[in-house]
Amino acid sequence: MAALTCLTRRAWSVSRRHLWKCHQERQKSFNISDNNEFVDKVINSTVPVIVNFHADWCDPCHILTPKLRAIADASEDIHLAIIDVESNPELVHTFEVKAVPAVLAIRNGLVVDKFIGLIDAGMIEGMVGRLKGESPKDTTIPI
Repeated sequence: MAALTCLTRRAWSVSRRHLWKCHQERQKSFNISDNNEFVDKVINSTVPVIVNFHADWCDPCHILTPKLRAIADASEDIHLAIIDVESNPELVHTFEVKAVPAVLAIRNGLVVDKFIGLIDAGMIEGMVGRLKGESPKDTTIPI
């Protein structure tokens, strides 16, 4: 009976680790707490990342962040990194963030697009398209 209990515990442990790993793979948005975590999860990421610089006191940030989360959750190949400007002054200085919300699109360690403040949904979709490497939609007006 003791061997069965040990086997059951081992199976449960393996199952928990598998579930945790699956959870981490599906977690598309995460908070960045320091420079090392930023390098690990954003700069070295194999997946394009939207980087959202925000502050708790910023009302526009409270509007934009849920929209960015929804975009990351709906996309198979985009993650969202959320950076609190109060807790990460070095990253704020590195990326010259002067106002919030400030959003960067980073692919392969390079900034491919950025915006500051609230923008309309179409502009966010355009940024996401550029982040994914898609060609821009034809926005010419027929004559």
